[in-house]
Amino acid sequence: MKKLLAAFAAAAAFSAQAADVLNVAATAVPHAEILEFVKPQLAEQGVDLKVKVFTDYVQPNIQVSEKRLDANFFQHQPYLDEFNKGKGTELVSVAGVHIEPFGAYASKLKSLDELPNGATVVIPNDATNGGRALLLLQKAGVITLKDGAGITATPKDIAENPKNIKLRELEAATLPRVLTQVDMALINTNYALEAKLNPTEDALYIEGSDSPYVNILVARPDNKDSAAMQKLIEALHSEEVKQFINEKYKGAVVPAF
Repeated sequence: MKKLLAAFAAAAAFSAQAADVLNVAATAVPHAEILEFVKPQLAEQGVDLKVKVFTDYVQPNIQVSEKRLDANFFQHQPYLDEFNKGKGTELVSVAGVHIEPFGAYASKLKSLDELPNGATVVIPNDATNGGRALLLLQKAGVITLKDGAGITATPKDIAENPKNIKLRELEAATLPRVLTQVDMALINTNYALEAKLNPTEDALYIEGSDSPYVNILVARPDNKDSAAMQKLIEALHSEEVKQFINEKYKGAVVPAF
């Protein structure tokens, strides 16, 4: 009987331990770095945070939706909304963490004024980040979009293109690799940082720190309120994380809490 009780106790302990494991997908910079920073704090609270690094924007959502992973940390709300709509998923935001001001980069230009007529400009090919790039080009005075064009704008929504720039749409992760082959590229900050670009110094034009595109921690409706998830949210919203972001990224990543 004692052996049986011991076995039940061991099984219960194992189940409790397993329930406190959080498998979270993230892009390498800055998301995985931020998660790694809070990992020791969570371990002290009985949460084993396992970070799986991805280089794309699709699989992290697919694998969370299919319950192969518990959460992900790489995207902003407009991207999540568009993904849910297009894929029929029901993922939810559980915490806003930081903003990554989106920037325009060039290897041969020193300022946006030098952008030549007929320049080749590359932007992300996913709906929301492509639209975000076009909105930034409009804000910079390079193009004008049709009235009402928003985050899902496409090149077809361009109303005025005085420099006759030629737009190409490529997967977001590839943009830093083609920077030397084009006149300008609009690059998500996580990929810019991975490519050793400093957004606050290297970008010809960049969103302000008031950008509405807050990067979020994403989970499923069935696990968003779990004790382990709540501990992760609390850790990501700590003053220690705010200080870590400010000191490490020096304005390229801005806390949003």
